[in-house]
Amino acid sequence: MSIRDWPAAERPREKLLDQGSASLSDAELLAIFLRTGVSGKSAVDLARQLLLQFGSLRALMEADQLTFSRQLGLGPAKFAQLQAVLEMARRHLAERLRRESVLDSPLVVRDYLKALLRHEPHEVFGCLFLDAKHRVLAFEALFRGSIDTTSVHPRQVVKRALAHNAAALILCHNHPSGVAEPSQADRALTKRLQKALDLIDVTVLDHFIVGEGDPLSMSEYGWM
Repeated sequence: MSIRDWPAAERPREKLLDQGSASLSDAELLAIFLRTGVSGKSAVDLARQLLLQFGSLRALMEADQLTFSRQLGLGPAKFAQLQAVLEMARRHLAERLRRESVLDSPLVVRDYLKALLRHEPHEVFGCLFLDAKHRVLAFEALFRGSIDTTSVHPRQVVKRALAHNAAALILCHNHPSGVAEPSQADRALTKRLQKALDLIDVTVLDHFIVGEGDPLSMSEYGWM
């Protein structure tokens, strides 16, 4: 039976318009993205099959182009469409941050950093540079690879803070293992950067570690 023959309340698109996007299952959301099914499968059936193959919606969304495109019902065009959707979401979060103080939008900060870093297969260290009212001036990924006290150079962080005329900043990096607990090296690096930035009157507000779930705030745990 085609989705068009389903009761209106059970069709994903109509359900979204009537009850909101949060009411939809992962399969229903994916079905709207797919738009159409394949021979013998509705869009919802195909979505369920894809979720079983990938293991989760997140795994599907973070798959590389080759893995994604070779699945039934997908392809390069769908991959490009998905990347555009993800980038629009990141830019939407970034625009919200530019309009508001990060201190008034802690959930938006977490969502933005998670959208930027959670999918990275290797460690990435970056900074959110802030103005005097703690609004975002820019985000930069400054270092990639194994993040420790030797691979992150305070001089480069100071240089970029001066280039943006930043009054404050938020440090962040991801743990590809998914475990957001800071290591001793993470804590030592944070202290080292705080001392360097204090010399140019730039305040380090926090250091977020992105893993599974919500990013961990070192400031909230009293580790700064």
